Amino acid sequence: MFLSFNLFIALAHVMLAVARQPASRYQDLTGQHDTCRLASTPVQHHRENAEPTPQPTGPSSTSTTVHITSLNDFALLLPPRDGELISDAESDGTAYCTDGSGCQNSFPAGFITGANISRASDGSYIQITGCMDPSKFHFAQGDDGGQMDVRFPNGAQCTYGGYGASFIEQVEPSANRFCLRCCASPNDQVNCNSHNDKAGCPIAVPGTYEFPGVSCL
Repeated sequence: MFLSFNLFIALAHVMLAVARQPASRYQDLTGQHDTCRLASTPVQHHRENAEPTPQPTGPSSTSTTVHITSLNDFALLLPPRDGELISDAESDGTAYCTDGSGCQNSFPAGFITGANISRASDGSYIQITGCMDPSKFHFAQGDDGGQMDVRFPNGAQCTYGGYGASFIEQVEPSANRFCLRCCASPNDQVNCNSHNDKAGCPIAVPGTYEFPGVSCL
């Protein structure tokens, strides 16, 4: 009887200790596994989160049309107002061109200090890259520049691809350089990547930025 009573007491302690344990060790491990699995689930990239495709913002306009014909016949979009930042001129940029090439506004004498034209072998784009003397134009002091494209200014286009075709132009007064690439087709984000708008000309439009006695790299 004494042994039976002691056995009863021992069993009672064992049962009490078990009752104090977590309900299910398996459930705890399962929860940790789920957390790791969820944390390692790859992020899904949805189409709606992609950069928007640039679209023209208005009907074509001769005052916002650029062209690249030759080193003596090309146009750029530039600020029309004295001291206007390139970034502000995205809303009212106006075409300026080489003297005698048909624009209402001409580049000042000595403004272009070096330029080079190149074309894609498949005809997908034409471009002009070069250096300029910002002191010859009415840029804002210390302006780092900005980009013009099919979206801004309104009705902007390049004659190479026609209205609606992609083009990108960057003008960087503080770096003494400019670049313009006109693509043959609309929405060409391979050759005319409009999302490189803060990258600068050498990245947005790779080309020649060094000339005899002049460099704007």
